[in-house]
Amino acid sequence: MNRLDHSSRQTRLKSALFRGDTLTLANPEYFKMVRVFTEELLHADRDPEDITSSALAAGKKNAVAQIIANEPGVLAGIEEAVWYFTNFGLTVDRSGADGQSVKAGQAFLRLEGDSDRLLSLERVGLNLLQRMSGIATYTQRLQNTIRGRGGDAPPNANIIATRKTPWGLLDKRAAHLGGGGTHRLGLGDAILIKTNHLRLFAPEESDAIPIALNRAWGERHRSAFIEVEVTGLAGALAAGRVFRELRRSEVESDSYPCLVMLDNRTADEAGRIIAALKTEGVWDDILIEVSGGISEVGLAAYADAGVDAISVGALTHSCKALDLRCKLEVETGKNVEIGSEVKFV
Repeated sequence: MNRLDHSSRQTRLKSALFRGDTLTLANPEYFKMVRVFTEELLHADRDPEDITSSALAAGKKNAVAQIIANEPGVLAGIEEAVWYFTNFGLTVDRSGADGQSVKAGQAFLRLEGDSDRLLSLERVGLNLLQRMSGIATYTQRLQNTIRGRGGDAPPNANIIATRKTPWGLLDKRAAHLGGGGTHRLGLGDAILIKTNHLRLFAPEESDAIPIALNRAWGERHRSAFIEVEVTGLAGALAAGRVFRELRRSEVESDSYPCLVMLDNRTADEAGRIIAALKTEGVWDDILIEVSGGISEVGLAAYADAGVDAISVGALTHSCKALDLRCKLEVETGKNVEIGSEVKFV
């Protein structure tokens, strides 16, 4: 009988890799990133000035704008966009929320303020919403791919973001809002021993792993989890044996997340390694993550292999932005569609 049931595996996995609920504006570290990031983007966009508005000299007018979805998706970045627009002097009303599904043609933010200011601010805010919503939408789609198949697909497979995040914690929050995991939030967040680290201790992976894990174990109390990257069966078995010994030596370590990352392994290879870990009696003591060039079409095979987490770098390093637009109304009642360039009609 397994020492740890499925619910326990999920509890350990969630505590290790699903911590996006900490990424809010109430978190000083996250808020600082949002503030600095948006301010720098705005500064770069307006440096030295918005010469279009200056050249047209249309005069200050009160304007109202709606941000509208051109395609269905999952909203993300609402809280960040509301703070950004408000911080720079606009009034914002929202009819959409982070994590909410949106339909094509649906308006979800209303902006009001000085027309010149609104026009100079909208692109950065729209870019933020498009990128974060695109990540959230793609994450939800991949998660649904492995969860909605029915049949023999194990229910424990989860889609996880990686640290390939050009927009840092904003990308991580977007993945979280799409239902995915965050993985590490930074280098100071968890202990992740990769192949290059192992080479510092021994030429052979299976020899280096016991040394590295025993050294790292004493620092687990300030780490959300410990994970070791392996390239094959020998390394996976070595990691499993060490984790079993370490976890079972102390009662309080029974629920501590210990992960083994199978890097650049096929789904068939992952399945064979998982079978060997079960035979060895170490399956209950570890969680399995797979990573490395995993595409959408291959997700089902990895889920069927029985892995706990599937890391997909494409969630953040090559995501498609959700198509949004900003529709402006000025005092005359005439409309202007704001896209890559401003068009007055």
